[in-house]
Amino acid sequence: MHCMAVRHFAPSSSLSIFSSTNNINNHFFGREIFTPKTSNITTKKSRSSRPNCNPIQCSLAKSPSSDTSTIVRRSANYDPPIWSFDFIQSLPCKYKGEPYTSRSNKLKEEVKKMLVGMENSLVQLELIDTLQRLGISYHFENEIISILKEYFTNISTNKNPKYDLYATALEFRLLREYGYEVPQEIFNDFKDETGKFKASIKNDDIKGVLALYEASFYVKNGENILEEARVFTTEYLKRYVMMIDQNMILNDNMAILVRHALEMPLHWRTIRAEAKWFIEEYEKTQDKNGTLLEFAKLDFNMLQSIFQEDLKHVSRWWEHSKLGKNKMVYARDRLVEAFLWQVGIRFEPQFSHFRRISARIYALITIIDDIYDVYGTLEELELFTKAVERWDAKTIDELPDYMKLPFFTLFNTVNEMAYDVLEEHNFVSVEYLKNSWAELCRCYLEEAKWFYSGYKPTLKKYIENASLSIGGQIIFVYAFFSLTKSITNEALESLQEGHHAACRQGSLMLRLADDLGTSSDELKRGDIPKSVQCYMHETGVSEDEAREHIKFLISEIWKEMNDEDEYNSIFSKEFVQACKNLGRMSLFMYQHGDGHASQDSHSRKRISDLIINPIPL
Repeated sequence: MHCMAVRHFAPSSSLSIFSSTNNINNHFFGREIFTPKTSNITTKKSRSSRPNCNPIQCSLAKSPSSDTSTIVRRSANYDPPIWSFDFIQSLPCKYKGEPYTSRSNKLKEEVKKMLVGMENSLVQLELIDTLQRLGISYHFENEIISILKEYFTNISTNKNPKYDLYATALEFRLLREYGYEVPQEIFNDFKDETGKFKASIKNDDIKGVLALYEASFYVKNGENILEEARVFTTEYLKRYVMMIDQNMILNDNMAILVRHALEMPLHWRTIRAEAKWFIEEYEKTQDKNGTLLEFAKLDFNMLQSIFQEDLKHVSRWWEHSKLGKNKMVYARDRLVEAFLWQVGIRFEPQFSHFRRISARIYALITIIDDIYDVYGTLEELELFTKAVERWDAKTIDELPDYMKLPFFTLFNTVNEMAYDVLEEHNFVSVEYLKNSWAELCRCYLEEAKWFYSGYKPTLKKYIENASLSIGGQIIFVYAFFSLTKSITNEALESLQEGHHAACRQGSLMLRLADDLGTSSDELKRGDIPKSVQCYMHETGVSEDEAREHIKFLISEIWKEMNDEDEYNSIFSKEFVQACKNLGRMSLFMYQHGDGHASQDSHSRKRISDLIINPIPL
């Protein structure tokens, strides 16, 4: 793609990468996946004067505009952070510099020779797959692309060898991952005369069925063969696990891989978490390659040291901002969790600046979200929204005291980031950055109005607003300016108008995954209904059925994301990958509940595994 630098591009007064919700409606709701079975919605339009919450969830506080009156405020009773400033600053960042750099470079060269020295064969495909799962394939992107290009050429010219199911599915998955349009019909050879996948597969090829299962998650809209493959392989793998359980076989390597895949397919997993898991499992196998294993462990630890340096930097900013728990008693202090998101979105060593900047954004989104969701009155929230829209430091005097520090921190942080963009690209971005925050606050305010009026939206109405209020538009705007080397008019216009599927679908997946993980707790503290409850209220189904429907919608979103070719886009490959990785991180963070706000064992282990504790060498 030839990029022409842009100096000044006048933004719309109502900028948003999702500025028209019609894009979402036409693109997603147009299919009948959101059509309710029945409708029994009752809308309450009378406006309540106070939140509807129980005494445990509420507290009395002085009104910011009066010394005598009191108002009832909700409280989410969030626990203080378990990762202190002193602890973060004490992280050793051990694996950096010599002798680790020299050893890593030597191992990298050995692996590279191993990879390119093979003739095109199944063994070479398996090595690429292993490099990916160990988390070290990013070192060999050029070599892998060159190798897979030859495989695709052989398929296109019918020169590829006659593969069995396992090899065919592995090749298909790798090629699809790198943007090659391999036809789904390649799997017709494994069907019988009735058009069903052959029964013989079920008897003797669990490895092939697992490979087909993983390949089926690269399905795009209208690809019925891959849909059939997903259903067939899922049912078969579940029966296989039941058989293993009945025979009490606990340490079978294939059974471990199957259980892992059924929990979440490889295509949906975040790279660093998968690398940590697979390194530990790979080490247990008898046919492991010592060079690969050593390189993967060392690279994991070296990256972790970079993450620790990044986190220290962000932690110093957070401490200086005074937005921690001691000041914002009503809000979540989850800086480390906010940083963890960035590790999942772009983990590569060259993206330290992106991680450091984006972690600030996540932390600010969390604080401001709690102002709107938990603490602020409707009148106060309207004041804060107007202040962000005006983007004038003088408006701080019009805000209640508890809002002044968040607003001023937001104001300074955004302007500082705009300065960085100007210095890097000679491009004035402040309007884009501040307008994305203004739209987020307007969406927050809309949901606050729903809460105070008792309004229960339909699922469609909820999604129109909630896909914006989740903060995806801000995340992607900052990612665009951080990860784009050459800004073009075409890319900027597409970002502004919400034309890019990966942005829309990444944000929508974040919303739905968040709802699956957090809606029960949020309802207990008096929040608005989320997608699960909206669908229940609209259709009369049970909570379990509603949750299954939301999971189905997530799988449909992945079809849309699979259509987006990151290697042939008006956006940089790095940006498109970040959009998809946000979807992966949302599934990871909310897989076992609220991984952002909660500090339970799952949340602690994630952070310990990926940021705190190195792998023993």
